[in-house]
Amino acid sequence: MSSFSDSVDLLHRAMNVHQLRYQVSANNIANAGTPGFKRQVVNFESELQRAFESEADKGRQVQLTRTDGRHFSLGEPYDWREVEPRRVTDWATTAEANGSNVDAEYEAMNILKLQMSYRLLTQVQSFEFSQLRTAMRK
Repeated sequence: MSSFSDSVDLLHRAMNVHQLRYQVSANNIANAGTPGFKRQVVNFESELQRAFESEADKGRQVQLTRTDGRHFSLGEPYDWREVEPRRVTDWATTAEANGSNVDAEYEAMNILKLQMSYRLLTQVQSFEFSQLRTAMRK
């Protein structure tokens, strides 16, 4: 990932994931008192890391020939632009007597962390564009 557009695209995707996480945490807080409600989280970074690792391993993998379009594609890199965030429901834990597993205090802290992280991402994106403006002036 060496180009400006890849960096900006990745920053944009990270900001979208933060926005989704904010919505999921707000939904968790809103339903904290609902009997049997199970909290949700958003998975993104692990899949993104897997995509980056598959790109890095591209040259070291065994190349297989596909003789039919229905065959599985093995050894082909996983494009990081195709990685989408996923909502995952935590069915394993129960924290409250009513069957809910939402800790409102944890979710509130998570929202605060997301807000600060989102602000940092906007500053990084602003820096990227300021670098481009500087380069264009010269």
